[in-house]
Amino acid sequence: MQYTLKYNPPMDLAVAKTNLREIKQVLEQLGIVFLLGSGTCLGATRDKALMPWDDDIDLLSVLGVNGLTEAKVDTVADALREKGYFIYEFAMPNSKAFATVKNYVRISLECVRIADDFIYLFPGGFKIPASMFTQPKEIEFLGEQFLVPNPPEDYLRLKYGEEWMVPKKAGEYEIDVVGKIPDTGFVGQPLRIRVIDREGDPIPEAEVVLVGSGRSRTDQGGYAQLLLPGPDYCSLIIRYPGHEQVLYMEEIEPGHTYVYRADAASKAASSVSGEIGTLGNLLLLE
Repeated sequence: MQYTLKYNPPMDLAVAKTNLREIKQVLEQLGIVFLLGSGTCLGATRDKALMPWDDDIDLLSVLGVNGLTEAKVDTVADALREKGYFIYEFAMPNSKAFATVKNYVRISLECVRIADDFIYLFPGGFKIPASMFTQPKEIEFLGEQFLVPNPPEDYLRLKYGEEWMVPKKAGEYEIDVVGKIPDTGFVGQPLRIRVIDREGDPIPEAEVVLVGSGRSRTDQGGYAQLLLPGPDYCSLIIRYPGHEQVLYMEEIEPGHTYVYRADAASKAASSVSGEIGTLGNLLLLE
């Protein structure tokens, strides 16, 4: 599981289809209404297929709608464990979520909460009108009927930007997703990000963006201070002249200092054989 979360290799599409159909059957037997989300919705809408470079399947459901409770979500996790799925639960403030892995394919189920007629999604808590999820659209996909946000084109435009119809692989689409999310100014406790170059020397005046929250610049020691309400999975952007890196999924919490090294992504990529996707958890605790 940790390997798939860090390196996000492309899925085996045959296994992915088998797992999706099996999970669909479990969810339907338990009376859980779910939608295709993120890249899975993108592939189903634009390509009428799973994208060959995608690293997981994304499913969404809405807590408090169609009788879905947190206890029912736990029932789903237990049922999938019985079918041989490894379950990894995510502690996220706006949802109850878990990832499953079976035969090296990851499928995530995020059960989101409605707040003021909106749903707040990863990354950065960007908001989508709840009606897109509570009044979904049915489509045919992989020879079966699935639900997607309605209208799917508007959802994908909000998620991926105006160029959502243009195929983009890992390393190309992430800035489209995080770059348009406005700063909301989280109220919380401080944490620090230290930015260093390949030799380990601090980089002053680097911009560090905590997506959906705020931004800061590093001091002469390479430290930038940000605020976060509590432990969470977050996206960050590190920028300085000649360098821009999206850290798409980092598990961080207040009260700690994390180190970003300029060659973190290239070192992680070179440490494994085979294809990789969007790298995660590149920050190190100081």
